[in-house]
Amino acid sequence: MRLSSFADYAVVLMSAAARHCGAGAGLDPATNKHVKMNATTLASETGIPLPTAQKLVSRLSAAGLLESSRGTGGGVRLARPAAAITLVDVVEAVEGPIAMTACAEQGAHDCTLEHGCRVRPHMNVANNAIRSALAGVTIASLTREMA
Repeated sequence: MRLSSFADYAVVLMSAAARHCGAGAGLDPATNKHVKMNATTLASETGIPLPTAQKLVSRLSAAGLLESSRGTGGGVRLARPAAAITLVDVVEAVEGPIAMTACAEQGAHDCTLEHGCRVRPHMNVANNAIRSALAGVTIASLTREMA
């Protein structure tokens, strides 16, 4: 199983946004003022193509993970502390519910093998293990240097 590039970029973008949050973070050393983040600055900092960064900011804002404001004083910031945002939050914001198979999704009943499938009851165990692993990783933890 592999994350899509879009979900991967969302994690990278959220990590960059998190680095700009908190005491002293995101300050311009010349002016000691906060640097305004927007899709353009996040794209430049991360290397994510600008149109993709713009889509991500829109989706992550719609999901309540980023707060955005327009205009001269506008920009984006995390909607809650980085320690309270997990990989599950980010991935589901851009990809929808995490499900290894269609039958693991809530309400999905489009598999032709569903009625006689002996594996289906077990797929939720695997799906929950993946969700739990992703829920255990916060955006804050991704901003720390590796030991």
